[in-house]
Amino acid sequence: MRLSKLSLVLAASAVSIASLSQLARAETPLIPRDVLFGNPEKVQLRISPDGKFLSYIAPVDGVLNVFVAPADDISKAKPVTTDTKRGIHMHAWTYSSGILVFTQDQDGDENNQVFAVNVSSGETKNLVNNPAVQAQLSGTSPEFPDEILIGFNDEKPQFHDLYRVNLKTGERQLVMKNPGMIDGGFVGGFLPDDHFKVRLALTFRMDASAQMYKPGANDGQWEKLGEPIAGEDSLSTAPAGFDKSGDVLYMIDSRNRDTAGLFAVNLKDNTTSLIAENAKADVGGIVEDPVNHKIQAVNFEYDREEYQIIDPSIQGDFDYLATLGDGEFQVTSRTLDDKKWTVALIDDNGPVKYFLYDRAAKNAQFMFVNRTDLNDQPLVAMNPVIIKSRDGLDLVSYLTLPKEADPDGDGKANKAVPLVLNVHGGPWARDSWGFNPEHQWLANRGYAVLSVNYRGSTGFGKNFLNKANKEWAGKMHDDLLDSIQWAVDHGVTTKDKVAIYGGSYGGYATLVGLTFTPEVFACGVDIVGPSSLVTLMQNAPPYWQSFMPSLKQRVGDHETPEGKSFLDSRSPLTHVDAITKPLLIGQGANDPRVTQDQADMIVNKMNEKKIPVTYVLFPDEGHGFARPENSLSFYAVAEAFLSKHLGGRFEPVGDDFKGSSIQVPTDTADLPGLADALETVKPE
Repeated sequence: MRLSKLSLVLAASAVSIASLSQLARAETPLIPRDVLFGNPEKVQLRISPDGKFLSYIAPVDGVLNVFVAPADDISKAKPVTTDTKRGIHMHAWTYSSGILVFTQDQDGDENNQVFAVNVSSGETKNLVNNPAVQAQLSGTSPEFPDEILIGFNDEKPQFHDLYRVNLKTGERQLVMKNPGMIDGGFVGGFLPDDHFKVRLALTFRMDASAQMYKPGANDGQWEKLGEPIAGEDSLSTAPAGFDKSGDVLYMIDSRNRDTAGLFAVNLKDNTTSLIAENAKADVGGIVEDPVNHKIQAVNFEYDREEYQIIDPSIQGDFDYLATLGDGEFQVTSRTLDDKKWTVALIDDNGPVKYFLYDRAAKNAQFMFVNRTDLNDQPLVAMNPVIIKSRDGLDLVSYLTLPKEADPDGDGKANKAVPLVLNVHGGPWARDSWGFNPEHQWLANRGYAVLSVNYRGSTGFGKNFLNKANKEWAGKMHDDLLDSIQWAVDHGVTTKDKVAIYGGSYGGYATLVGLTFTPEVFACGVDIVGPSSLVTLMQNAPPYWQSFMPSLKQRVGDHETPEGKSFLDSRSPLTHVDAITKPLLIGQGANDPRVTQDQADMIVNKMNEKKIPVTYVLFPDEGHGFARPENSLSFYAVAEAFLSKHLGGRFEPVGDDFKGSSIQVPTDTADLPGLADALETVKPE
């Protein structure tokens, strides 16, 4: 699509007067966008398995890279990677002393490459070295310190073959070839043990059920392992690893129950025992001994996280770590001798704090916070609330109120303010308590912010999950409408001052809101949301092949006339005529999940019908915006958009378009300050 200049006619004097007026009314200072959405100062503190090194991610010349320091002196940290464009967002230590790995794709295409970094020599080796291949990290083991297991889909893009890859030379050896299908089921992946031996394969069948298999006596033969996993359990039942021997399989399992518990399956005698369960929540995470893989604690999350201690030997450690602050702690890495841990302490109204924990001394040494600038900002609390749906479901939700609406900080609104309904993506994911930069940003601009775990969100049991089947734009949307009514009834907002905002499925929910129920919303912000469910299914990435039967069961079958008709009826693209409220769309050009045509189709149709729309495109992004320059420019647009149509405050654009690839393929309505900002950006 051709780039055209924005037609903006807002006098500079009017902007100045409006801005001064807002500042005069405001008692709470504006939090700069770059404090919330720019690069963090330091994140992801990790300790190497041998205890010799500490590592973290921090910017170098504005781009995130990996830093490494001696474990006893973090002040000596130096960068060991040299990325200059997209930034590194994850890293992990291997068992080979002084070698870490990180993954990175090309401009959001999700063809992740795996890089090994020798921190002593400074050498960085691409272990994939093929930009057309998507690699999947599959395992490490102290038994094979110089090797790592990686799945490659270079032979068939739908399926990943498993290889042992040498971290130093890059040489790879086939462990298990993906057969594509076993007994009519697509193989979604393999699970190896600590001996790098594949112990099982998981297949997904055309009826959306799943089945585990173990290798048979002869090469290429497979035997069923356990009972089939029905479609209703397939998103909440999965293998979770093995003990050191490889003879005990850990299973997260919802079969014959609602919430998924953690079970141990003895593969020698086929006995099963329950390790942990929770009546309200599925297993959320597992803490295990780094050597023998004995389960030590299990995490559950309903509205807040809690741990169930299984191994009494760590009870004292967890009791101590709970005294570090009022937030929620996470153990992020451990040495192989288990003497040192790295710990992150997460709060809802402050930066993440990182500690190096000495188990013997029961002492957590403070290392750093992710953003020191947050310490001086007017941050507010996130409040868990339970909202009843019209058919009686409990919707675990999170409400953040601006200071002026909750001056006493009790989590209850003292006056009604505009509301932004912030819808999470997935939809098979969830919102959680903790620091949420979008919540803080929007609350600081004067909006109440509500995030709702609508039906289909994960972690609340399979009944809650399965009630979303074929309910896209149906009862899933009703849950969002019910949450808005709750906010109105509780004095949080008024019916005429509600915006809907979200990414991925949340973007789809935004488009549904403005097409199916346009009278409910004042405006909407869609980030990489699908407009056509048929096109979404047809253009799914090839490596989603094994998951496609489940998608058909839960969303709809695009390969039958009846299914296609149903999906069209639930697609915003077929209801464009109903749009009457302002819409902002953000899209990454390289998105492999929700492809650019999803945004182009609805924008073109709106243009044909002369319905105004603001469309922002990033040619170097995928499913979301990874580069901080692009994030800042989009949030600047979104802030001006919401201010114009919902009435909140806005920070001038300033330098937030600097370095961004932002393009605006269509004309848009007047948005304060954007014309001048776009003049500084040259299209690629």
